Amino acid sequence: MWDSLWLNGKIATMEPSQVPYGALDDGAIGIEDGQIAWVGERARLPDEPKKLAKQIRDAGGRWITPGLIDCHTHLVHGGNRAREFELRLQGASYEEIAKAGGGIVSTVAATRDADEEMLLELSGQRLDLLLAEGVTTVEIKSGYGLDVENEMKMLRVARLLGKGREVTVKTTFLGAHALPPEFAGRSSDYIDQVCAEQLPAVTGEGLADAVDAFCEDIAFSPDETRRVFEAARTHRLPVKLHAEQLSNQGGAALAAEFGALSADHLEHLDAAGIEAMKEAGTVAVLLPGAFYFLRETKLPPIEALREAKVPIAIASDSNPGSSPALSLLLMLNMACTLFRMTPEEALAGVTREGAKALGLGTETGTLRVGKWADFVLWDIEDPAELAYRLGGNPCAGVVRGGTVVR
Repeated sequence: MWDSLWLNGKIATMEPSQVPYGALDDGAIGIEDGQIAWVGERARLPDEPKKLAKQIRDAGGRWITPGLIDCHTHLVHGGNRAREFELRLQGASYEEIAKAGGGIVSTVAATRDADEEMLLELSGQRLDLLLAEGVTTVEIKSGYGLDVENEMKMLRVARLLGKGREVTVKTTFLGAHALPPEFAGRSSDYIDQVCAEQLPAVTGEGLADAVDAFCEDIAFSPDETRRVFEAARTHRLPVKLHAEQLSNQGGAALAAEFGALSADHLEHLDAAGIEAMKEAGTVAVLLPGAFYFLRETKLPPIEALREAKVPIAIASDSNPGSSPALSLLLMLNMACTLFRMTPEEALAGVTREGAKALGLGTETGTLRVGKWADFVLWDIEDPAELAYRLGGNPCAGVVRGGTVVR
């Protein structure tokens, strides 16, 4: 017998289908050993419910979706950058603030000053807000330590967050995020340290699931990024990239060359980058919170990505400088209103495509037999409502690995 059987729910499986959202009007989900053992219309159950499962659960007519996935965050950090928010409103650009010693480097100072206990408390508070909205999987990057000791500190905290809460945490080493003050004017030397010291130390303790970099005029060049990716390949870690956010550096094509899981931001992505991503199966991760918060005007090439059938994920990019967002549901609305995505595309972006962006497409992201039994119950009348509202939280329950956790 199955461990449990959920009945009386409308299920948005998010499996590719002719039916919007892959929806089942009167669905059922059988769970065994933390995985989905059966999913389909209730009328198609192979026997009477009481003969199929040890426990029968009633969804109360609610909508059920896969657990939400936030595939790009910077949740672990010290301090905040509210003052820089004021400066931008007074006319300073993101690049100007960064070149004046603000931006990422200011968060580096605050993060280095914080011990693991403080970082765990602060980042845990942020994570809890995401979990309350139905997030069951989250990616957390380093990148505010920028030396061996502090990058490892950040990643240890990220791992602890995954152990202390009902959430799957995937960690990403982002040592090539910005140039630390002690390496001013010596970016090549710093990349040497990232590749020769930071990355081996991180992988030696099994702290990273992937490697990321920031390829941009204010960060690292394509050649420097290539060196990081080559080092990641040596350590057998997949890569992803902050690419084409402020200018076109050819980063997306470079990431695709290395079979990257994702290329993220992409406002300045060109046709060559799209074609490379298509061929490599690299996911486009769009970050509407950063687009909104920085008041950008250059839209990502949504229609071209659609035409090329490049998977499009949506994430919060939760970070202290360019997207202090702690609501993935709000990102759904922004993806629709700012990027003109459909509600179904946006929801796929934080479920099916978000899973692909983390290399978890065979394990989660849709409700299908064999995948993790991670799903959310919603007090809504239609799945589009998740992208429609600007506030409120319709999450009525969260199931992770078949167990009700909220």
